[in-house]
Amino acid sequence: MQIFEYGQKEIEYLKSKDKKLGMMIDKIGMINREITTDPFIALVSSVVGQQISNKAAETVWNRLNTLLGNITPDSIIHADVDSIQGCGMSMRKAGYIKGIANASKSGEVDFNTLHMLSDGEIIKKLSSLHGVGVWTAEMLLIFSFCRPDVVSYKDLAICRGMMNLYGLKELTKEKFEEHRAKYSPYGSVASLYLWEISVESR
Repeated sequence: MQIFEYGQKEIEYLKSKDKKLGMMIDKIGMINREITTDPFIALVSSVVGQQISNKAAETVWNRLNTLLGNITPDSIIHADVDSIQGCGMSMRKAGYIKGIANASKSGEVDFNTLHMLSDGEIIKKLSSLHGVGVWTAEMLLIFSFCRPDVVSYKDLAICRGMMNLYGLKELTKEKFEEHRAKYSPYGSVASLYLWEISVESR
């Protein structure tokens, strides 16, 4: 299993910039979050998991693997959409997955060279695909491309984590950006801790 790697450099920086976050980092300890280094696989998996529980997503993913053998653009293109839907997803979601495969095959999105683009360019490229929003693209930045400075305002758990950490009743975009700027250039590590803090009671 590959994980999102970080160490003392990132931890000490965040602790020096934000005492409240630093206290939670000490309390929580190191966090091991699995990554998927193949961005095509990561994106298809993300679409499969949209709006369903982790357990349900795992079941659907296993069925899709069984159906296709290997999940590649070619294997998805050659499978009919009804068979993909039959793995336990909506017809719309099955169509999104076919669309991602077609975009890869046609070169509309070159998954082999995406890593050469900036964060903003990757978000723009991926969110142009049907079924892929900014939040999904931002999650790929962290959990596939291992980009170091991603904190998503569109992630409800991250926002809840900030509210818990700072005792806020609401979180404006301006206040979010104020905190996000403190975490830079190690926002992705801060995100890992904010997810953990989101389930803590205030």
